[in-house]
Amino acid sequence: MSKKAQFALFSPQAGLNWKALLDRAQLCEKLGFHSIWLVDHMWTGQMPDLDHMECLTAMSGLAAATEKIRIGTLVICNSYRNPALLAKSLCTIDQISNGRLEIGIGAGWMAEEYKAYGYEFPSMGVRLRQFEEGLQILKLMLTEKRASFKGKYYAIENAINNPKGLQKPHPPITIGGSGEKVMLKLVAKYADRWNCPAGYKSFEEKFNILKQHCRDVGRDVNTIDISEQLLVCIGKTQEEVDQKWKMAQGLKPFSITGIKGTPAQLVDQLKKRMAQGITTFTIFFSDFAPPPTLELFAREVMPAFA
Repeated sequence: MSKKAQFALFSPQAGLNWKALLDRAQLCEKLGFHSIWLVDHMWTGQMPDLDHMECLTAMSGLAAATEKIRIGTLVICNSYRNPALLAKSLCTIDQISNGRLEIGIGAGWMAEEYKAYGYEFPSMGVRLRQFEEGLQILKLMLTEKRASFKGKYYAIENAINNPKGLQKPHPPITIGGSGEKVMLKLVAKYADRWNCPAGYKSFEEKFNILKQHCRDVGRDVNTIDISEQLLVCIGKTQEEVDQKWKMAQGLKPFSITGIKGTPAQLVDQLKKRMAQGITTFTIFFSDFAPPPTLELFAREVMPAFA
C-alpha cells in the first residue's frame, strides 16, 4: 500500500444533476485528485426533496466519462443489494473504468431510508453479521471461477461472475466505520483500506484498536491503507477562513473533527495527521466544493505532498 498522501473528494450527490456531478468529477481529474466518492443513499438527510442520484448507476456514468480519477462510494450499504449481484455490478464498473473502481462498503444505518424503501431494518448486531457474510461473498465473486457460500443470511452456489474486474486480485475494498468490537475486526479481516468516519473522539484510540484486531487475526496493519473522512474549510485569508468556519459549524459530525485554515496552515495540519498514520484524505469541503475551492486546494495544498 502506498504511504504517499492521496487526496480524494467526498462528493454526496445532494442536489446535483448529472451535468454538475460530471463537471465536478472531470475537474477533480484535471486537478490531480486521487478519487471521487459518492454516497449510497436514496435522498439527502434533512433535505429529502433535493435531487439525489443512485450511486452505482452514477458511478458507471462517471467511469465512462473520465480517464484517470478513481471512483468510489462512502459507502455502499450492504443491505440494499444482494451481495452476489453487487459483485457483478462492481466488476462491470471496474471494466467500464479500465480498472479505476474503489469498492467502499458498510453495514448500513439510516433506519428511515430502509423503512421507506421496504427493507427490513434489523438490529446492529444482525446487520454486522449480514455484512460479514456479504463481504465473504463479495470476495469470492471477485476472485473465484465458481463461487459457493452458505451462511445464515446469504447463500450462493456455483455462481459465475465473468468478466471479473481488471484490478488484481480484485478492486480495493474500503470499509467505512469505527465500531470497536466488530467493525474494526472486519476491517482487519477483509479490508484493503479503512476509512475512519468524521466525528470520532480519538483517532489514535481507534487506530490502536485496529492494530490489536490485526494482531489477533495475524495481519500486518501496514497492509491496510488508512483513510479519514475529513471536513476541510479552506480560505485564501484568515478572514475568509473565519467567515467560512462560522457556516461550517452546523455540519455535524464533520465539523467535530474537521480542519480549517489558509493553504499553508492546512499543509501543517495534514502533515500532523499523516504522522498519525493517515495517508488518504476523503475531503468534504465546508463550502460544498465549488470549482474555486477545488482549484485553490489543488494548487496550493496538494503540491506540498507530491
